[in-house]
Amino acid sequence: MKNQDAIDYPDLEKPPRPRKELRQGFSTGTAAAAAAQAALRELLELPCPERVEVDLPGGGSLTISLHSHKRQGSWGEATVIKDAGDDPDVTNRAEIGARVWRLAPGVKEEIIFQGGAGVGRVTKPGLALAVGEPAINPVPRKMIRGSVKKVWEQVFPGEFLRLGVEIFVPRGEEMARHTLNPRLGIMGGISILGTTGLVKPFSHAAYRATIAASLRVAQALGLRKVVFSTGGKSESHLQALLPDLPEEAFVQMGDYVRFALKAASNMKFAEITVGAFFGKALKISQGRGHTHASRGLADLKKLGELTEAQTGNSRLAGEVVRANTGRQALDLLLAAQAQPVVAAVGEGMLAALREYAGPGPDLAAVILDFAGAPLWRGESAGQSA
Repeated sequence: MKNQDAIDYPDLEKPPRPRKELRQGFSTGTAAAAAAQAALRELLELPCPERVEVDLPGGGSLTISLHSHKRQGSWGEATVIKDAGDDPDVTNRAEIGARVWRLAPGVKEEIIFQGGAGVGRVTKPGLALAVGEPAINPVPRKMIRGSVKKVWEQVFPGEFLRLGVEIFVPRGEEMARHTLNPRLGIMGGISILGTTGLVKPFSHAAYRATIAASLRVAQALGLRKVVFSTGGKSESHLQALLPDLPEEAFVQMGDYVRFALKAASNMKFAEITVGAFFGKALKISQGRGHTHASRGLADLKKLGELTEAQTGNSRLAGEVVRANTGRQALDLLLAAQAQPVVAAVGEGMLAALREYAGPGPDLAAVILDFAGAPLWRGESAGQSA
């Protein structure tokens, strides 16, 4: 699944990515904080440097280059080009802007946040923001507040801060179509994100946060059943198999099998279904709680042993061991009508899911062929009341 500050791991295996030193970037929240600080400088007619310093939530700071800055009428405006480093982030090189103006003296809030063009609005419960709020997450709001307050207190020490801050993202609505925002109920644009202010390449934390957010939305909508897939293709096939479930019940877990099952179980979902193509299902059955190719390929030697145990066909077992990929191994098994081997993989997958989820929820597992048809389906009753 593609989402901001997160990577989409495909269903099919790839060779491990060559290890190299990857460059960190900064989040949309950091970009917004830098733009807001520069916009306030313009509003107050202060000298505005071409680079501004933003304090990071975990300590330290980052110096961010400005793309543009100006004063126009009663407000200041500035923009920053987001740099996601070596992370394949949909918002990389996006223009993140801020407009800042002074509020009337009677306003009690320090800052009133608004979402301009390209910034989404929350329309479903379950997220960190209330329905109706602009999708500027709590940590970025704190960063923006701290960034402008530092400038304000230089000019008006001790005076109460009263500012309106609008964050805008040109092309944000277009970018959001390539994220899970519509699924989460964030409509009209992207989210302003970031918990550390930095973007770590291929961020595990960001992907896990996306899974957790999707589960919170499903929970807030009162859903008792969720369906995990390993990516967009497998999800579309599962949606066709389970047409009565709403869109919010489907969550792309990527390679984070163990995390997804534990999170859903902890949130007390009564039924959890997991669907995967054969290659991923094989990894899950072999105890891989994280299934990305960088953690190793499926063990075809073990699959060969399973094949011989289930069929007694040593020739077929040898062919399976010598296969180049899980997909080729599946082709060999299907050509030999060795469905018991697929069923044994499915039972192993279901057992691994039970280990991750614990005894509570009902579980179901689906193995898909590479055309999306179900090869095997199994269930395991839980102990939920």
